[in-house]
Amino acid sequence: MSVLLFCCYCFVKTEWMPKLGYLDMKAAKLSISNYINDYYNRYRPHQFNDGLSPLLAENEYLETSNKMASFT
Repeated sequence: MSVLLFCCYCFVKTEWMPKLGYLDMKAAKLSISNYINDYYNRYRPHQFNDGLSPLLAENEYLETSNKMASFT
């Protein structure tokens, strides 16, 4: 298992999974997919991004790169 996958698994396990588990596999897949695609990738602060969510970090990058591109 890669380090990235292991870290993601730890976050899902500690931040998202219900203590009693899921009713079935379909509910688990939907819930975990929503966690990764919605919360983790868009809103959750990441240390690598200086505490910004990936969405905010990407927007900041795009604003900066557009300003730099307009100078050239």
